Amino acid sequence: MKTYEIVVCALFAALMAIGANVSPFLTIGGVPVTLQLMFAILAGGLLGSRLGSFSMMAYVCIGLAGAPVFAQFKGGPASILSPTFGFVLSFIAVAYATGKLLSEPSKKAAYLYTGAVVILLNYVIGTHYMYAAFRWWAEAPQGFSYAVAWSWMAAYLPLDLAVIALSLASVPKIRLALSKRSVYIIKE
Repeated sequence: MKTYEIVVCALFAALMAIGANVSPFLTIGGVPVTLQLMFAILAGGLLGSRLGSFSMMAYVCIGLAGAPVFAQFKGGPASILSPTFGFVLSFIAVAYATGKLLSEPSKKAAYLYTGAVVILLNYVIGTHYMYAAFRWWAEAPQGFSYAVAWSWMAAYLPLDLAVIALSLASVPKIRLALSKRSVYIIKE
C-alpha cells in the first residue's frame, strides 16, 4: 500500500467515526440516526472497492479495539453483542459493492443499480444480524419476530434512500472536482 492510500483510508475511517456521532442524541426507536451509510458509499465511490472496504474494515477494527467511534460514542469488543452491529459490518460490503459497481462511472444506470444494491446489502446484513441478536443473546422486546425486525426498518427507509441518492449523486461531482485540481484519484 502506498502512503497516499493509507492516508485516504484513515481519512474515511475518521469520517465514519464523525458520521456515527454527528447526531448522537437523534434516535428513532432507540437507534441513533447517523451519516455512516453516506461515508461508506463515498468511500467505495471515491476510493474504489479495495480501499473503500479496507477503510471500513479499519473503522470497525478501531471501534472493536476500544475507541469510542461507533454510534453514541460506543466502542470495544462488547459492541459485537449489540443488535445493531450488523449494520456496522454492512458498511464494509456497501463500500466494496459501491466501488465495484461504479468502476464505470459514465453509466447513469449504474448509479440506480448501485443504490438498490446498497440498500439491500445494508438492510439484509443489518436486519438479519439484529434478528439473530434478539433471538439468541439480546433481550428481545415482547412479540418480537422476523416480520417485526423488518417492519422496524420502515421508519429508516425514507431517510436511507435520501442519503443514498445524495451520496451517489455526489460521487461524480467529487471525482470531477478532484481531477480538476490534479488530486490523485485511485483507480481499481
